[in-house]
Amino acid sequence: MSLNPPLTEWSGQLAWLVGASSGIGRATASALHAQGATVVVSARKAADLERFVQEHPGSHAVVLDATDRAAMQAAARRVRGLMGRIDLAMYCAGHYKPQRATAFDLDEMLLHQQVNYVGALHLVDAVLPGLLEQAAAGSGGHLSLVGSVAGYRGLPNSLAYGPTKAALINLAQTLYLDLHAKGIGVSIVNPGFVESPLTAQNDFAMPALLTPEQAAQAILAGWASGVFELHFPKRFTLWMKLLSHVGDGLYFKAVRRATGL
Repeated sequence: MSLNPPLTEWSGQLAWLVGASSGIGRATASALHAQGATVVVSARKAADLERFVQEHPGSHAVVLDATDRAAMQAAARRVRGLMGRIDLAMYCAGHYKPQRATAFDLDEMLLHQQVNYVGALHLVDAVLPGLLEQAAAGSGGHLSLVGSVAGYRGLPNSLAYGPTKAALINLAQTLYLDLHAKGIGVSIVNPGFVESPLTAQNDFAMPALLTPEQAAQAILAGWASGVFELHFPKRFTLWMKLLSHVGDGLYFKAVRRATGL
C-alpha cells in the first residue's frame, strides 16, 4: 500500500542528508547522486564531506553540528538557496555506545538524546516551513528520519540508544498524520544491522548484517514504492516486528534466550 507519493525521479531534485559523513547517510547520498539528484551532505567532519564532494561532482557540503539549533537554521537557509526548494530532507545523524543499567552513564544518555533525537527536531524545525510553502504551491517535499529496529522494544546494551530511536518512530508517525493531507511525504527508516563505525563497537555476531550500499538501495526502493516504514533486511526485521507484538513475559524470555543476557 502506497502511503506516500512514490519518489522515482531524482533528476532535478535537491536532497539534503544530515549525518552523511559515513555509513547509511553517505551511501544513500551517493546512491541519490547516481540517480541524478543534486545532493547536499552535512555532518561535523569537514574532511569527510569534502572527500564526498570531490568524488561526486555537482554535490555540495555544508558542515554542521546537528545539535546546534542556530547552525541548523542557517544551514537550511543555505541549502534551500541552492535551488529555491528542498525536495528531500533526511536525518541520518546518529550516536551509539552500548550501555546497560548496571553501568548507567547519564552523560551518555543525554548525548544520545541530543544527537539522535533533538538533532532531528532541529532539522524538522528548520525545513518544515519551507516544505509547507512548497506543498501550498502544489509540490511538497519529503521528510525522512532514520530510526532503528532497536526502537521497537527494549533490548540489552541499548539503554541509551533504543529510547531515542523509539522517539523517532513515534515522531515520524505523528508527522505523517499531520502532514500527509498537506501533500508532504514522511518516512521512517528502521534498519537492522548495517556495517558502520557505530556497529563496529558491537562484540557479538550481528545477524543479517548489511553493507551501507545495500542499505541505501533498500532505502531508495522503499521511497520509490511510497511506503511509510522502510525496514530491512526483511529476514531479520520481520522477526523483530513479530517480537514487538508478543506479550511482555514471552518477549523478555525470548530476548534473554537469544542474547544470553
